[in-house]
Formats: sequence, C-alpha cells, structure tokens
Amino acid sequence: MDVKVRKAQNLLWACRRAYGVTWGLRPRVVHWLYISIIRPSVTFASLVWWPGCQTASAKKKLSRIQRLACLGITGAMRTTLTNAVEALMFVPLLELVVQSEARSAAHRLWSLGCRSYLHPNSSSILMRLQQSDPIFNMGVDVMRSAFNLEPNYRVTILTREDWTKATGAPPAVNGLVWFTVGSKMREETGAGVYGQSVGRRLSFSLGRYATVFQAEIYAILACVYKIQFQTRPEKYVSALIGSFESS
Repeated sequence: MDVKVRKAQNLLWACRRAYGVTWGLRPRVVHWLYISIIRPSVTFASLVWWPGCQTASAKKKLSRIQRLACLGITGAMRTTLTNAVEALMFVPLLELVVQSEARSAAHRLWSLGCRSYLHPNSSSILMRLQQSDPIFNMGVDVMRSAFNLEPNYRVTILTREDWTKATGAPPAVNGLVWFTVGSKMREETGAGVYGQSVGRRLSFSLGRYATVFQAEIYAILACVYKIQFQTRPEKYVSALIGSFESS
C-alpha cells in the first residue's frame, strides 16, 4: 500500500512541473493525466491488496493522492475541502475505485473459469458482488486468446447485386445452407437458427440483458455446434448471417 501511494505521489509531482495555477497544461489535460495514468497505477493489481485500503489510515493516504490531483486540476486554494473538489469534478473516492477494479477483475477471472487463481480476498468480494444482483452470476463476453493460423472456414461478404443478378443462390453459397439471426423485441432478446437443407429450426430465449450483437454471436455458435455433431456427406456448409458486425 505504501509503495502504491509513494509511486502515485512521485507521478503527481513529476506532472506538477508541467502546470500551475495560471500557466502550463490545461485542466482537461491534467484531468486526463490523473484518470488515465496516475489512478491506474494505484488500482493496478487491486484484486490482491484491496482489503488493505479498508483501514482509516489507508483511506487517508488515498484521499491525499486524490486531493493533490484535484487541486492541480481545478486550481483551487489549499484550504478547499477535499470532498468539495471531488464533488465538483464528479470524481469518486479513490478507495471506491480500488474496490470497483477489484470486483471487475474477480468477476472476469470467474467468467473465464479461472477460479483457482482467485485469492480468498478475491472470493469474498466476488461473493458480495454476486449477492448484490443476480446479473453478476451471468458470464461475460471475455474470452481467452486462441490463435488459429489455419482456419477451416472462409468469410464472404456478398452484396445485394450478388443476390439479384442471377436466379437462385450465388455460387459462393454451396453445400448445406443454414441461416442465423439475433433480434431484440421490447425487453426480450432471442436467437434463431434455420437449416434449409435439413429442415431444422432452433430458437433460443436470451432474456432481457443480452444485446443484439450477443444474440447474433449466440446464434452463430449454436449453428456451428449443431453442424459439428451432424454426420452429413456434404463437404461444404454455408452459414448465412444477417449481421455484418458479427461476421
């Protein structure tokens, strides 16, 4: 904790050479320096050490860092209350930001199935997060990086003219033909898959929190999963996707 505070103070004083009350960098630039550089240096690896910021002395040290930054951004007098300049700039308390970053990291590791990497402190903050709202029991779109240097598929973006200039499907569409779609109506989101060649229809209700893009991706995954476990003699499979972004 002391190392974090000392590092942030050194960064603040290094930036302090570039601005003053009436000269130097603009307040917008100083605000960016604090939010994008100095504050992340404090919250880095907060998943491990966040319980240390719960004591009164730790909160005071974190408040001192943010006070220096707020005074430098606003140019306020040294006697100005810390809570006043924080409220003026809509900046949350630094200990709350640390806890927020720790919760985000714990939920991200949990969603990736990396429960073995979670420290007991991380498990406690994750349990509190999941008990606060059922939505945090859902997974996220974070995925592990995987490199496929020889993909077994090809993405073809067909234009409207490719569909209308000849009868039937374009030459690029061959083999088994599947259609995928994702949509959102009112407060509900759903995904659908239709296998034209095999006469198979699938529909999935994704609740109220999923976006249209997530529904499109879910439909594509469901289509691939269904094709993978079918024993068909066809060599090629064409999946027609209605969203350019998801393709």
